[in-house]
Amino acid sequence: MTQRVDLADVRDRLAVDDLVTGYAAAVDDADWPGYRALFTPDGRTDHSGSGGIEGPAAEVADRLAATTLFPVRRHLIVNRRVTLHRPGGYAETGDAAEVRADYVNPMRTASGDDFVCGGRCAFTARRTADGRRLRPVVVEERRRRIP
Repeated sequence: MTQRVDLADVRDRLAVDDLVTGYAAAVDDADWPGYRALFTPDGRTDHSGSGGIEGPAAEVADRLAATTLFPVRRHLIVNRRVTLHRPGGYAETGDAAEVRADYVNPMRTASGDDFVCGGRCAFTARRTADGRRLRPVVVEERRRRIP
């Protein structure tokens, strides 16, 4: 493995990590234009595994923007496992990447009650002319606690 390949790998992993972090920050900050910009035109999100909605990312953003149930939320995305797909072999930069990550999401409801859920997210990222963008994001809740 050459130094050039190592640097390409680091660059690709940092770009994917920035995309995943951007997703969490956009949801937490209710930055719906920013959320939409993270996806490819055919990008989708699936929150049905956590009791939420599923559909094209732009439509999901519209529905989330209209929701006032959780005005305070923080997504902590941890244990990120990144797999880079290199169509022409390791010497090429990754055009696609998959990320499996765990999340913890403490929230506060509109009525002031605390709520915590956690689970796993699956992100698929594609390289586009505008940089890395998400295609599907799938959320699977594995734990829920209402203190």
